[in-house]
Amino acid sequence: MKIDFVNADNAAEIAGLAVCLTNEIIERTGTQHFDVDLPQTTVLCKRFLEEQRYRVLGAWYEDKIIGFIAMCESYALYTEGSFGIIQEFYVLPEYRNKKTGEALLQKAKHYAKTQAWKRLELCTPPVQEFQNTVDFYLNQDFEVTGGYKMKCAL
Repeated sequence: MKIDFVNADNAAEIAGLAVCLTNEIIERTGTQHFDVDLPQTTVLCKRFLEEQRYRVLGAWYEDKIIGFIAMCESYALYTEGSFGIIQEFYVLPEYRNKKTGEALLQKAKHYAKTQAWKRLELCTPPVQEFQNTVDFYLNQDFEVTGGYKMKCAL
């Protein structure tokens, strides 16, 4: 397995995995949280990668991307500066429990340090259906900070 940054040429593969992520959340929760369109997601992913608004690490097994972690930079007074947000993080089910996610996260933490980010933040899907995900993050030195992810469509 190799882990490295992807580029705009990988946008279709990353978009496909992002759709897998959203579909898995919808299936497990029984709620249509997202309405993700693969062609539109591919176009957005390519644009975000080209504009470097979005940094994505991919995990390759042979010539196939089997997982990815996507990050962007944000700023807040409570973090005393810049920090990273993990926007999406997904590993194909058959590669889970094989240290793929851990390797992606370690590389993301290293990248965060090179950017002088104070921390990495993320939001998990609904806890009950994704307790294994929460446990994974807890084992990777993340801590629960409380609250809810909320949105307001504009």
